[in-house]
Amino acid sequence: MQIGLIGLESSGKTKLFTTLAGIEYNIEKSSENASVEVVKIPDSRLDILTEMFNPKKKINATIEVYDFPGLRTSDDGKVRITSAFLQNVRNNDALFYVVRGFENPSVPHPLNKINPYNDIQFLETEFLLSDLAFLETHLARLNKDFLKSKDEKMKKEIEVITKCLHHTEEEKPLRTLQIDSSEKKLLSGYQLLTLKPLAVAINFDENSISEVENIVFEIQKKVEQSGISVIPFFAEIEYEMSKLDEEDKKIFMADYGIEESALAKILRTSYDILGLQSFFTVGEDECRAWTIKKGSTAQESAGAIHTDFYNKFIRAEVVYFEDFLKYKTFAKCKEAGVWRLEGKEYIVRDGDILNIRHN
Repeated sequence: MQIGLIGLESSGKTKLFTTLAGIEYNIEKSSENASVEVVKIPDSRLDILTEMFNPKKKINATIEVYDFPGLRTSDDGKVRITSAFLQNVRNNDALFYVVRGFENPSVPHPLNKINPYNDIQFLETEFLLSDLAFLETHLARLNKDFLKSKDEKMKKEIEVITKCLHHTEEEKPLRTLQIDSSEKKLLSGYQLLTLKPLAVAINFDENSISEVENIVFEIQKKVEQSGISVIPFFAEIEYEMSKLDEEDKKIFMADYGIEESALAKILRTSYDILGLQSFFTVGEDECRAWTIKKGSTAQESAGAIHTDFYNKFIRAEVVYFEDFLKYKTFAKCKEAGVWRLEGKEYIVRDGDILNIRHN
């Protein structure tokens, strides 16, 4: 799975990316191409299991994060979103839009005013126009081809594209359109921009800490009908925190009144908007978090470990993390009746600890 960071120039997007990736921020570095890093998903449950089992290795779940070049003001004074940019971001499974929420007179805002909600609307409008243009063109071609072939599959596609077109004509993003699994599969190849999960990270400075909660609450109310989640963060603070050890980090966060790093929230939100969750395997060799889609069966989850586990699946030994934390050992979990044998159709929960039995 991959997620793309997009945003207007000077939003703090690249500083967020370097902090997420644990690499050095370089303001001089400029590229017309996206940078990419594999980022570990922090999980306190995995940390606890690692302490309990003391394995040789701890392996976090990961996600690919792409940092796309910031959108700049053109010579005419307007921000232009190019077709090349749109094509590149289409390849991501979800998008995180980094928006500026801080004032800095020495660094002009590309849209000439600090207004996070306006920035969100600017991007949504551009994405809607792109999808609308594609749907109109594609539907015209489909109708023309259908007159010749009368193909039933094409007829179904016309119905779905027409449904999407009407929705976008009402200026509504496709992520808010009710579609079933077959329609979603049909649309997946088109990489429609407003169909992609979208979250917004608003970058504030330390002078805004006391106001952030109210600002984000008001913006979230305005965009929740568009299926957008909003997260506040402090790029400069998070970057400085990332250089500290755990003890100093706790002191630093306490000084600023920060209860949880925004990076953890952002990565969790990425997981959530992608419809992902984690299960664990544990032992003396390694403790590991595995990434699966929500609603995955035990057999499908076994396949995430190895294809042989899927093909030769017999049963899954299952203990929920909270239960294991309470009883400490598998033996005591069995005695308490929270250790179970489940078949291939069992729907794995976020936080399940699995041991796969297979041929």
